[in-house]
Amino acid sequence: MNTDPEELASILAPVRHVLLDFDGPVCSVFAGFPAADVARRLADLLAGPDGLPPGHGLMDPLAMLRHIADVRPDLVPMADDALARLEVEAVAQARPTEGSVEFLEACAASDRQVWLVSNNATAAMDRYIETYQLKALVAGCFGRVPGRPKSMKPSPELLLAAMRVAHAEPAECIFIGDAIRDVQAAKAAGVLTIGYANKPGKAEALAEAGAVSIVTLMKTLAESWPA
Repeated sequence: MNTDPEELASILAPVRHVLLDFDGPVCSVFAGFPAADVARRLADLLAGPDGLPPGHGLMDPLAMLRHIADVRPDLVPMADDALARLEVEAVAQARPTEGSVEFLEACAASDRQVWLVSNNATAAMDRYIETYQLKALVAGCFGRVPGRPKSMKPSPELLLAAMRVAHAEPAECIFIGDAIRDVQAAKAAGVLTIGYANKPGKAEALAEAGAVSIVTLMKTLAESWPA
């Protein structure tokens, strides 16, 4: 379900700023430290008479953070801080996405700036960039606002923050993400989305959500910048 190369090049032609999701297009954050294990560790850290009640059954740590905000908002600062530390631990074992570095290099070569916009913690993105020596290829990182889970996508808040720092208009930007919430956040920010369908069924879901283009490989995007 890849978009025609000429159509993709036409979509990318006006882009000066790439807003790029982290977990998926750049790397698999929880490849070596599975999300379910992170969620269990987070639950253990928050357990106790005055802590998180058992029985939530959530195996997605970001979904757990949202849940905590709903049922125990008083625990959010502690939970967010603990999750950020676990995410930093996770990126030490993350699996780079094939073609992601080539894409970042292609953006730089074509004079486009890349801004990472993710529901993950900024500290985790910073650690990954430092580990893989990508600092010259990434203009900035915008993770969830500490202690404010509602800043996460599908809220447009993080994308709008990135555009403010970039002094960019929506028409100059493209967002690349692999989840429906990415498309929703970009729509709310007035930005078009290219869907990265890295798993079966995602292409159809992302297209239905409103992505203007679908790719299954980051390499496809790396090779699609117009001259």
